[in-house]
Amino acid sequence: MAVWRKPWCRHVTAASLLVCILLHAAGVHARPANMSASKEKPPANKDENEILPPDHLNGVKMEMDGHLNKDFHQEVFLGKDMEEFDEDSEPRRNRKKLIDIFTKVDFNRDRSVSAKEMQRWIMEKTDEHFQEATMENKNSFRAVDPDGDGHVTWDEYRIKFLASKGFNEKEIAEKMKNNEDLKLDEETQEVLESLKDRWFQADNPPADQLLNEQEFLSFLHPEHSRGMLQYMVKEIVRDLDQDGDKKLTLSEFISLPVGTVENQQAQDIDDDWVRERKKEFEDVIDSNRDGIVTMEELEEYMDPMNEHNALNEARQMIAVADENQNHNLELDEILKYSEYFTGSKLMDYARNVHEEF
Repeated sequence: MAVWRKPWCRHVTAASLLVCILLHAAGVHARPANMSASKEKPPANKDENEILPPDHLNGVKMEMDGHLNKDFHQEVFLGKDMEEFDEDSEPRRNRKKLIDIFTKVDFNRDRSVSAKEMQRWIMEKTDEHFQEATMENKNSFRAVDPDGDGHVTWDEYRIKFLASKGFNEKEIAEKMKNNEDLKLDEETQEVLESLKDRWFQADNPPADQLLNEQEFLSFLHPEHSRGMLQYMVKEIVRDLDQDGDKKLTLSEFISLPVGTVENQQAQDIDDDWVRERKKEFEDVIDSNRDGIVTMEELEEYMDPMNEHNALNEARQMIAVADENQNHNLELDEILKYSEYFTGSKLMDYARNVHEEF
């Protein structure tokens, strides 16, 4: 597994729950295997945040550790406006923002949203995430390319990474120049080895062991490169594949160890985990319905700019709120199901809907 991933608390027992609490108190964000990756991250060094690949990729259906992205539909519906909808926001303000979004999605102004209109919107919002990542990458690349020559060597990156971890940058650079032992702890060495593998994967042919700005973007955000997306898929399959055939069966996809549970709440979480992944495997990822997910199928599923996926997602999103079963989405439906689309629940959602619209 890639070592920058967050650890899992796979055994939900009283003893292991205590361990998870202790890990949390120590600053390690443990996550049970049946939970999607949390967006909440512990405070980190700013330089480290700039140059390390992020744990979470907005607009990508699966996390880098193989967990489903539980906020995917909100990310592709709200785009860069996700943070504007939070639990503390004033409901009436959120309702007006949601009405404004509805009018933009409703491209032909017929006061209903079709699957094609939602597909178009999803592609636009996904592109917003892409543009945001590209802009952030410019700052990240400057952080590792202080001489501004437009290329970064692995050693240059390694020096900046270790400096972000608290090592003296000049001392590290001198030791590397003289081929001296850096005397790194085991965990830091493992992180570097995993990053090095990823670094050379991002080095486009002809390989020169240098990354330019676009290649560095692929290093941080594999969804921006077909080759790196394939690398990400291979990593996920390797982590989940139990028999080594480089394919995933349903049992492999849902059988991350969950251990013995000792209370009903934990059992419910485990059951939800299995149901969610089973549905996604059978209804979406396994496109030819043969009970096997190949790397090609998983790659298509995870490609954020796949228009066919966007259309399927649009249909699924509409189906969630389509109470009148007309295969379109009306304003009162999207307001009623606001929590699904935005993560924020509106009070009195139907109040003065038509007047405000």
